Amino acid sequence: MKIVRCERQRHGEAIRSIFNEAIASSTALYEYAPRSPQRIEEWFAAKAQGHFPVIGLETEAGELAGFASYGTFRAFPGYKYTIEHTVYVEARFRRQGCGRILLREIIAVAQAQDYHLMIGVIDATNLASIALHESFGFTPGGVLREAGFKFGRWLDVAFYQLTLPTPAAPADG
Repeated sequence: MKIVRCERQRHGEAIRSIFNEAIASSTALYEYAPRSPQRIEEWFAAKAQGHFPVIGLETEAGELAGFASYGTFRAFPGYKYTIEHTVYVEARFRRQGCGRILLREIIAVAQAQDYHLMIGVIDATNLASIALHESFGFTPGGVLREAGFKFGRWLDVAFYQLTLPTPAAPADG
């Protein structure tokens, strides 16, 4: 497997498929409807506009096994050093270390871009994701009880955070 920078034309449909499988079968995303091709276009455009990476993990055959990205945590200037990240692995490639590779890479990119705090927003029942994040030093930042509703039940969402040693000289403004 190899790390690649995802491109809309090459990886957009695979990313849409990964998102849509997660929407349909899990509480990894608190969404109800599948993402349309237009929504993926907008997602890639927002990543490009914010200079946010979309990192992929490809098999030797060129299949996208998973992807990771991040974006704005909250749209206020004082949060400019804080990002919310996401990691998704295609169902056939789960439990093979892909999430670990992608999380390691997205942390390195965030640090290179001088971010200070990474936030993971995880369904509180997703113990595999929580364990993965904790193995990288993420710590609990809090739980919002009954913050979501999907599959006929209330869902708790857990915030996990990792403090990076960057930037060297943070500044207001």
